[in-house]
Amino acid sequence: MNPAENYILNQPEPYRSMVLHLQVIIENTISEVDLKYKYRIPFYYIYNRPFCYMNVSKKEQFVDLGFWNGSNLTVHLENLTTANRKVIKSLRYLSLDEIDETILINVLKDAYSVKDKMFNH
Repeated sequence: MNPAENYILNQPEPYRSMVLHLQVIIENTISEVDLKYKYRIPFYYIYNRPFCYMNVSKKEQFVDLGFWNGSNLTVHLENLTTANRKVIKSLRYLSLDEIDETILINVLKDAYSVKDKMFNH
């Protein structure tokens, strides 16, 4: 098992279920993604370029699905947080029930469509 899978499977509930659910949706929506373990978290790459990551914050009790090229996203901006970051935007989930698959898939497709754009600050 690779370190990214270990990270996911070793999370306590409810985080493990949330991250596993996100993993299934990401991999079924964007077939080109490659799951790696970077920056001590599961990080998806497309053609060796960062795409998105899943980070569990036990302290703040959420799962962050961060988009590397978030400054170029154009859909569901009201659902995305910058959390004082300049480039990355993320969808944050406090529970499995909060994961709106329609919004998630739309944001994933949008992120895929802008994956080759340069960062905007």
